[in-house]
Amino acid sequence: MSSHAAALCLKCRGARNLCGKPFCPLLSYWKALREIELPEATELHGPSPPTVFVGRHGYPKVSFSLGVLVTGGEASLLENQEKWLGKPLSEILRMRLAVVRGETKVDIRHADIPEELRLASISKDPVDIEMALARKPSFRVLLDVFSPPLGPAGPAQKIRVSGEPRLTRPVEKMYYSLDVKASDAVMYLYESGIPVSHIQRMLSTGALGYASQRKLVPTRWSITAVDSTISQRLIEKIKDFEPFTEFLFFQWKHEDNNFIGIIVPRGWSYEWIEAWFPHTMWNPSSRIEVEGDYEGYKGRTTYASLGGCYYAARLAAAEYMLREKRQGTAILIREIYEGFFSPIGVWFVRENIRQLFRTKPEKYSSLGEVLERLGKATRLPLQVWLEKSRLLRNLLRQESILNYFSTHARGG
Repeated sequence: MSSHAAALCLKCRGARNLCGKPFCPLLSYWKALREIELPEATELHGPSPPTVFVGRHGYPKVSFSLGVLVTGGEASLLENQEKWLGKPLSEILRMRLAVVRGETKVDIRHADIPEELRLASISKDPVDIEMALARKPSFRVLLDVFSPPLGPAGPAQKIRVSGEPRLTRPVEKMYYSLDVKASDAVMYLYESGIPVSHIQRMLSTGALGYASQRKLVPTRWSITAVDSTISQRLIEKIKDFEPFTEFLFFQWKHEDNNFIGIIVPRGWSYEWIEAWFPHTMWNPSSRIEVEGDYEGYKGRTTYASLGGCYYAARLAAAEYMLREKRQGTAILIREIYEGFFSPIGVWFVRENIRQLFRTKPEKYSSLGEVLERLGKATRLPLQVWLEKSRLLRNLLRQESILNYFSTHARGG
């Protein structure tokens, strides 16, 4: 954070709009909390979007919760992450915090939730739920870097489905196919047009895979597993394509984030780099923190250090190459600026990178031109990216070797 920006925040403290934004980004979360009226009753009835969450603490005995919308709003939008990008983060927070969850403890090894709850969890449309809580819900708000925000909750004494779950044909087919491997089911659903967010919910609720292996999967793990599985299958397909013929440069800005995409006309490889500016959610220090991870043509054998965002962005990059029927080296960069303070979920990266690749690319004939463009597109200087990017350094080294042999060949 620049000293100027820090000084503005200190002078303003959310009251004077000195940054020029219509509301203070740092206070939008608390503003959303204030606007939510918690129900006094413990007997709740309303549509579940459906909102489902499987925790990971205490594994294998974890919390399972199903949410009910009790304050009005468009229930069908609350789990449709693929349509959230056009909405301000404050609105997404507000609508997510309006869902009250009834929690119960379950053992994931037995996937011991009633079938009616599992069917409600994977329904295409909202389903009416009746819920009795042991006490009125409280704001034990869950903010997680992987999953979307979750609002108030209370221990559930009873959860009953009073509506009729609606399953799309592909979802119904995979739910009742007890002899299909989970990863194959994930890919079948994806190729059938089922949204990634819906597939993640199915995996989390133990609705996919061999009958003997079905179990609840913590939401955090299911999100990354689906992104990773689908992107890996797509990568194997795009490796059969010819490389791109030009260098492509993409840029997309959204909610205090600057996303850059570079496609190099080479074989598949991939890199994801994040630069967190000071006083953002994951960087309370006064220094800019930059981290990245990558994979070569053969992929990786270990879990990426940057976790879910790495795989969510990889999925979007692979989708783009599949559409173009080309393969290439994808270098994705994200700068997170002052004002971005809330962990909103991995969907934010996936949908922004998808949008990035929907924009029209700038085309260049050399790596040097792309690097010059990169230096002008980010607040951090080019040298930082060259120091942090393994793939950019490799490309520069390869280009130097090619130029060396080309020069000596002409001289011979």
